[in-house]
Amino acid sequence: MPVQAQTSEIDALRTRAEQGDAKTQVSLGFMYRDGEDVPQDYVQAHMWFNLSASRSTGEARENAAKGRDLAAGDLTPDGLNEAQRLAREWDAAHPREP
Repeated sequence: MPVQAQTSEIDALRTRAEQGDAKTQVSLGFMYRDGEDVPQDYVQAHMWFNLSASRSTGEARENAAKGRDLAAGDLTPDGLNEAQRLAREWDAAHPREP
């Protein structure tokens, strides 16, 4: 996994995303896609967009899915496989509330 930026703001966002907050997950997706306050990383962008899309509904889901699909366009097949693997592993480790 790439080196993560170590600022208190990024750490706080990552903590909320790790807790399953879909809105924060999509925000991290945009940050990784654009290299905003974190190293640009399309694998991480795709993973966070993918997770957000799977935990959102309506317009929020559509926006996350669009971000995921745009990030996929910037990935090699191996990169896309890695992003999908990371999302599956994260999802398995963070069960949804019933």
